[in-house]
Amino acid sequence: MREIHVERIVDAVRDLAIRANIELGEDVIAAFERALDQEESPTGKDILKRLIENARIAREQRIPICQDTGFAVVFVEIGQDVHVTGGSLREAIEEGVRRGYQEGYLRKSICHCITRKNTGDNTPPVIHFDVVPGDKLKIIFAPKGGGSENMSRVTMLTPAVGIEGVRDFVIQRVKESGPNPCPPTIVGVGIGGTIEQAAILAKKALLRPIGSENPDEELNALEKDWLERINRLGIGPQGLGGRITSLAVHINMMPCHIASLPVAVNIQCHAARHKEVEL
Repeated sequence: MREIHVERIVDAVRDLAIRANIELGEDVIAAFERALDQEESPTGKDILKRLIENARIAREQRIPICQDTGFAVVFVEIGQDVHVTGGSLREAIEEGVRRGYQEGYLRKSICHCITRKNTGDNTPPVIHFDVVPGDKLKIIFAPKGGGSENMSRVTMLTPAVGIEGVRDFVIQRVKESGPNPCPPTIVGVGIGGTIEQAAILAKKALLRPIGSENPDEELNALEKDWLERINRLGIGPQGLGGRITSLAVHINMMPCHIASLPVAVNIQCHAARHKEVEL
């Protein structure tokens, strides 16, 4: 049994909140550079150059990549042989978010749904817990901006529409989103499970490094085909026209009920931010 004190968790989440918002991943930067080589639109090329420069400035000057520093979404994989001491795991994560957004001078965007009164510290976060084998605690911090989240959708398709129906729903969602999610985007797709599980699958799909292969050969082929189709829409960087509308399509799939075909699309903006730590 491994004991992990809550203060270690608070400090880890605080650091992840700050770093995720100012350090864009190397996989994203590499995807920008590949897109720059492929983009044919002069405006699109200029935008991609500015995104690369923006990421450099954010990292060097330790300021947020984007003014929307997002809803704090936290994925936690807790080993079944881990014992958290000194307090509540959930409360420790919330405190880490609170300190990170305060000490990192990150915008607080969380408010009451009806009155719109701001909570003042970007809490509460959304936390997804998974119990896994082992004696380690893995925390993934993935801030999610409102603009891209607003373009995400979940639907229950008729099973008879098959994979073509799923494909059409995904591509139509990107088309209808247009410039709103600040393209070039990453398109996370969740297929199967139940309505809420499909949404979680889609969001988890966004955590996979851009440029990595899907271990499922069938899904890997679908990802490449759907990305090509999306990039023929002509939306382009920031929606101003061009070849590169999306940097990647990532699909997660699991079995579903015989009467159902749940599908979720979670669109991520070009600021595809997430950091992780293992304690």
